[in-house]
Amino acid sequence: MEFYEVLKKRRSIRKYKKVPVEQNKIDRILEAVRIAPSAANFQPWHFLVIHDENVKLALKEAYGREWFHSAPVIICACGEPSKAWVRRDGKNYADVDVAIAFEHLVLAAAAEGLATCWVGAFDPTVVRRVLGLPDGIEPIAMTPIGYSDEAPRPVSRKSMAEIVRRDRW
Repeated sequence: MEFYEVLKKRRSIRKYKKVPVEQNKIDRILEAVRIAPSAANFQPWHFLVIHDENVKLALKEAYGREWFHSAPVIICACGEPSKAWVRRDGKNYADVDVAIAFEHLVLAAAAEGLATCWVGAFDPTVVRRVLGLPDGIEPIAMTPIGYSDEAPRPVSRKSMAEIVRRDRW
């Protein structure tokens, strides 16, 4: 799929077919994560690929939507703030870097014909416990990955004039 077509076609999907995702597609998606840019190239991220049905079910306590757990794969993106670049004013870039890599992931999935839905409304304490995350590793975002079982609705976006400024505010 051509790049701009991928950008336009990617949607948040909340219904997945009970069809396994091919490992070679998962590998290509993870390669997109691996090559994502980060501040000072520190790459302060870790991505957990979850296939195990028991782990997916345990994540219900953190995020209870049934569609999330019904996908064949869930990926949890985690940041490691102690390994991230920090701006002079103290802003830690771990979350920004993870978000960049995670967007590479969802776009790569779309290019592979797979569906995703960026999820941030989960209980991080439960995710840490269920996934056995060590101290210093923070869950930032999760997504189911699978084949869509719904026709995505068109989405509206703000006009260019509403979001772009030229030279100054």
